Amino acid sequence: REEQSARLAPLTLLVGENSTGKTSFLAMIRALWNAAYKRRIPDFKEEPYDMGSFNDIAHYRGGRGGRADSFEAGFEGSNPKQHGASRWRFDVSFTKKGTSPDPENMRLSVDNGSVWMKYDFGGKGGQNFRAGTPNGDWPVPIQPILRQNYPEDTLPSFRTLGFFFARMADRGERVSDGSSLPGERDSKMISRLSRSILHTRDNRDGRLWLYASAPVRSKPRRTYDPSRPTRDSEGDYIPGYLAELYFQDTKQWNRIKNDMEGYGRDSGLFDDISVRSLGKKEGDPFQLQIRKRGENAKGPWRNLIDVGYGVSQALPVITELLRDDPPSIALLQQPEVHLHPSAQAALGSLLCKIAGEKRQLVVETHSDHLMDRVRMDVRDRKTTLKPEDISILYFEPRDLDVCIHSLKTDEQGNIEGAPQGYREFFRKEIKRSIGL
Repeated sequence: REEQSARLAPLTLLVGENSTGKTSFLAMIRALWNAAYKRRIPDFKEEPYDMGSFNDIAHYRGGRGGRADSFEAGFEGSNPKQHGASRWRFDVSFTKKGTSPDPENMRLSVDNGSVWMKYDFGGKGGQNFRAGTPNGDWPVPIQPILRQNYPEDTLPSFRTLGFFFARMADRGERVSDGSSLPGERDSKMISRLSRSILHTRDNRDGRLWLYASAPVRSKPRRTYDPSRPTRDSEGDYIPGYLAELYFQDTKQWNRIKNDMEGYGRDSGLFDDISVRSLGKKEGDPFQLQIRKRGENAKGPWRNLIDVGYGVSQALPVITELLRDDPPSIALLQQPEVHLHPSAQAALGSLLCKIAGEKRQLVVETHSDHLMDRVRMDVRDRKTTLKPEDISILYFEPRDLDVCIHSLKTDEQGNIEGAPQGYREFFRKEIKRSIGL
């Protein structure tokens, strides 16, 4: 209902009761990511989040209050490589179009809004783009850019619009209504804004990208047929991906195999993992197999489907985290599903190992074991993460609304700033168990 803000860190843990908005929070991160980086109109029904129509998303209290006719969301940050590490912000306002939420406008700004660019998607005045500095604001004719560069379902890039704006200003051109464009100084300020943020690059193909996992992953199968592995939220592609590495890229297979077996041993789930071909050609069916070892002997290889549901549910998550081309940001829903407490704790250590400056993990969890392991690993310096690299977002229900608390941990792993209601259920259970 009211504006909420939350601090994201290299590793962010979302905790709270069921139906308090944790999954909606992940869905909004993905929607903003698509608008900012992929330049796509956000689809609030895209897997693994089906948020429904506008009426399902917009706040509704009932009675005379009615339903909100719009909602806004955004994210802000800083660019440490830019001189002065200026703070920047990206915002999107959504309204109802048909039955779906649709962007009404997008705004990119820096230094508390002193320099900005804004794109309006339409209305009585039609689509328009404006940019401003403390010295004024100016319109830019946007229709030629849209006609030349953007399909109907994509959004304009602020970076491209900024370059177009700067080029017009350098040439001293005028817009159709005869008003002048900014001078050289203001033009540079706007151009710098478009270049300095929302960069789209990573180590492999020049693009940042996001991965979102479903809370329940794919079911194991006794036999798989080779197929082209295409990422999906439930991990259906994982067996095909591992088989492709096994048959075609020995170096990468050995690396990810060693990393996965390291987690398998730490969690107690398995000691070895392998791909077994059921024929002599790469196109023949195959099986995924694991085995455990005793103190003095290796156990038999067993089919993935024969070793309990926990391994198959963990496999998509750990593979996605450990693969050679990992996502820039991963949104994980309850990665601990079907795992024993010791395996949940080991998963916490793996998250600490993966998260960092170039890898951001946002994890919805109901596991105390996972959270406690994260806090202890930071405390015991078993990870390069520092206390400030961990953010715990507690979603607290308040009547018909929810308040998001951004909590931190100190050097000893203690949670700082927790509200009174945080972990109240556990305190009551402990009192009952000791007879108080």
